[in-house]
Amino acid sequence: MLLLGVLPTCLAACLVTGAAAVPWPKDGLAESARGRQWPLRAMDVRDAWQRSRGAGVTVAVLDTGVDARHPDLTGVVAQGPDLTGAGPAGSVRHGTAMASLIAGRGHGPGRALGVLGVAPEAEILSVRVTLENDDPRRADARISARTRLAVARGIRYAVDHGAQVISMSLGGGEGSYEGSPAEEDAVRYALGKSVVLIASAGNDGDGANRRNFPAGYPGVIAVGAVDERLRCAPFSNRHDFLSVVAPGTGIVSADGPGSYVVADGTSSAAAFVAGIAALVRSRYPALTAMEVRQAIQDGARPHPPGAADAYGHGVANALGALRAAERLHRVPLAATVPRRPHIEVDHDRSRQLIGLALLLVAAALAARVAVTR
Repeated sequence: MLLLGVLPTCLAACLVTGAAAVPWPKDGLAESARGRQWPLRAMDVRDAWQRSRGAGVTVAVLDTGVDARHPDLTGVVAQGPDLTGAGPAGSVRHGTAMASLIAGRGHGPGRALGVLGVAPEAEILSVRVTLENDDPRRADARISARTRLAVARGIRYAVDHGAQVISMSLGGGEGSYEGSPAEEDAVRYALGKSVVLIASAGNDGDGANRRNFPAGYPGVIAVGAVDERLRCAPFSNRHDFLSVVAPGTGIVSADGPGSYVVADGTSSAAAFVAGIAALVRSRYPALTAMEVRQAIQDGARPHPPGAADAYGHGVANALGALRAAERLHRVPLAATVPRRPHIEVDHDRSRQLIGLALLLVAAALAARVAVTR
């Protein structure tokens, strides 16, 4: 299982998979992190926060694990199981980065420092299902075999432990691994429980453009990437199953303890859309997983003509998704019962009419008794 989006950079974009990280200058680290969060503006996230901030929603992050000690994620993360069978986690940078984009809360006075996620009041359930791309244990065939089963097990674990949204910034489109029956069954299980599934579309769009899984399973929200000008990123995979695209270049996120990184990839794009799903789920909990998916697609900014394979339904927009969800929202049954018109009643007149009616009934009964005798 490959991670889709750990392409660290400093200030310049780097689209070479496996590129080495360039340390971010330590001075003003947290301050500059907040200042570089252009996706919040591009997706109208701050306007969406007037309606929802993701409260009450648990987003399962199926990834390399999440560092709950990062200052932007303090009190946000519940640790689930390690399903890789690889032993101690070691680096959990990728999972930490994705969690911060979904539910980062910043830190410091007024939480003005660090990274804010799209749904800063949501909770994260971390389920470790894969290793970092540079982890040497990937070469171990036994660990690799277990990891292939881990995503299916992770989906089921997340569903059974209360996750309403599952974010999967990973994929197995390279080499011989093209998904599995167990994984597809787990996807159907989650959708049957009305859990929203989001996955990254893949990062080889300018090359092999493989069909990537779990993004390629029916019902999963497959997410591609755009740059700051909302143009499709060259590396973003293009397929007819693409749902939407979201920011995926120059993305600042949490990294190691108290640090940050800038990266490119559809991993980040998928995490942003998982945050939008959490906003919708929080505001409209009665919507089904398919309705949440439809709201995200209907609320997206339109794509250029003839570019559906590159953009899906368009660029994901938090405010647009909430507005679309409002239109889909089921009106409670009690509210659909028409109210009777309010009539002003003359109570004295009513009492007179009731008395007259009683007298007529009594007279009719007396007449009946006389006839019978």
